Amino acid sequence: MNSKRRMLLLISSVVSLILVDRYFRNPVELQLSDWFTPRNRPDVITTTDWFAPVLWEGTFNRQALEKYYRRRNVTVGLAVFATGRFAEDYLKTFLQTANKHFMASHRVVFYVIADAFLELPDVALGPLRTFQVLPISRESWWHDADLVHMKSLGEFIVGRIQAEVDFLFRMTVDRVFQGAFGVETLGASVAQLHPWWYFRNTKNFPYERKPDSAAYIPFGQGDFYYDGSIVGGTPRNVLNFIEKYLSGVMHDVERGLNSTYERHLNKYFFLNKPTTLLSPEYSWDAAFYPPAEVRRIRVAHPSERRLEEPLRLAN
Repeated sequence: MNSKRRMLLLISSVVSLILVDRYFRNPVELQLSDWFTPRNRPDVITTTDWFAPVLWEGTFNRQALEKYYRRRNVTVGLAVFATGRFAEDYLKTFLQTANKHFMASHRVVFYVIADAFLELPDVALGPLRTFQVLPISRESWWHDADLVHMKSLGEFIVGRIQAEVDFLFRMTVDRVFQGAFGVETLGASVAQLHPWWYFRNTKNFPYERKPDSAAYIPFGQGDFYYDGSIVGGTPRNVLNFIEKYLSGVMHDVERGLNSTYERHLNKYFFLNKPTTLLSPEYSWDAAFYPPAEVRRIRVAHPSERRLEEPLRLAN
């Protein structure tokens, strides 16, 4: 009897240690209802058919999210490609505004993926922020910039990024942060709704319609049209997208086809539903005055405007 009691006590102690370890290593997961209130925005789509949140101003409680992610002590990576003719013109503004608005008060690693000819801007980063330059070579097929960029990013994720950050975003360099791009955007797989096509008829989405293409989506199918300027999630999920994209490109090349990066991205999210969707507020084209649904522009595309010209914001 004593032997049996000692065995039960030993098992109980081990179970207790496991539970304590799990508690401290993996805080209790935050439920969607703890921070997301879609009923606050009846004027827009706030939840997908697969129950993923669509983030708009007024739909999320950032304080609850901040408390949760501070306990997890997360590090977020932001990768930007600074290649091509106008990269230097955009990069300084991108970094200055991202330093101010992207994941404020959290650890951030800015990955600037650039060729050797780029002159890096002098930008003073805030606390908890680090800056890494990752070199990219000019390959024989450099004319397909998206292909080179995604191939390079995949290699950097495998080689170092996945060991350094919990979440990763990839953005194009011609973005200007206008407001808080915060922890509400963190998720396993993050997609950006295209600001133009969100307000258009879904029947006219410019999906790939050639049946032989890996990016093909038949008429009558598809959920949203996603913007290729922002992709995010865990490093593993971003890498999974890159692998599928590169595989799709090779599939098309072998058949003499040539679909776009954005159409391959839309096919990926059609088959692999994103867990978090960013509304057009996170990627607005400054050439257009925002409609009533867009209450706060968080990231803008300056279009043909001069970078130093203020963008018009909705109040």
